[in-house]
Amino acid sequence: MSATASRPTDPGRATAPRAERFARPLLIAFLLAAAVDLAGLLAGLDTVHLVAKPLLMPLLAGYAFVRGGPRLLIAALLFGWGGDVFLLADSDLAFLLGMGSFAVGHVCYLTLFGRDRAPAALATGIAYVLVLAVFLVLIWSDLPAELRVPVAGYSLLLTAMAWRAGVLGRYAAAGGALFLLSDALIATGIAEWPRLPAPDFWVMLTYIAAQLLLALGVLGAARADRP
Repeated sequence: MSATASRPTDPGRATAPRAERFARPLLIAFLLAAAVDLAGLLAGLDTVHLVAKPLLMPLLAGYAFVRGGPRLLIAALLFGWGGDVFLLADSDLAFLLGMGSFAVGHVCYLTLFGRDRAPAALATGIAYVLVLAVFLVLIWSDLPAELRVPVAGYSLLLTAMAWRAGVLGRYAAAGGALFLLSDALIATGIAEWPRLPAPDFWVMLTYIAAQLLLALGVLGAARADRP
């Protein structure tokens, strides 16, 4: 018997899906694409953003897939990719299509979070509702008339997702909150409110962090549930 054949098999290594060997390279590729995109935004290089942004969610979805993530998580990330692509175009129709794609992604997240029977924190929900109500009251008159109802409906869906994300722990809860912040920054831009320097950088920074934290929260909960 050879030395290789006589070596005991590592049970964890033997049962781990072979696809997981690609998890680290995919995560690194996602982080590199994120760094390139953010650097391009800071430098005002629109071409870099046009190339890097569409790579983000497919890489993160690939990472979630090889980690054995739920299909609804992968679907949510890919609908986020659809929203990313639509929002690269500067038109009201593209904005509405992008918002619709993100909305479907939030429905995927909500459905996924709904599988966990743990109750979401009521106090957090009340706080989210109050913040949303105040924000909509303040921004309503500054939004284009044709976008007011779609923005309000989308904001309500996003707020519900952010609140419900807390059932999966701190990572997912932080991801939901950052997603809400990112889209609020977009809304203030549409309303032509005063904005931070390099506003697109802050939108993308909070958005990238939100999707990553949501994915990590879902993957961590899924792994904890496995026997």
